[in-house]
Amino acid sequence: MGTFAVIYTYGTDTEAERDAIRPQHKDFLAGLHDTGRLRISGPVDSGAGALLVLEGESAAEVISVLDDDPFRKNDLIADRSVREWTIVFGGLR
Repeated sequence: MGTFAVIYTYGTDTEAERDAIRPQHKDFLAGLHDTGRLRISGPVDSGAGALLVLEGESAAEVISVLDDDPFRKNDLIADRSVREWTIVFGGLR
């Protein structure tokens, strides 16, 4: 199992739509957190995007899991990057 840092960048014109979908998005993320897959998450750049840290078998698998995010399903994410992250100091456990 690897650790993956995911960056969401939201569209500049989607704030009202994000506010409407946010409860579903938060429920989705809470479900991932409850299972231990989502380790931490939160907004970055004054809400212009988000950082999510997930556990997964591969970047492709993490992407597949996040495809079910209501923000993604409603085309509210302009860009999404996934990078494997090797933690050297500190930890999430």
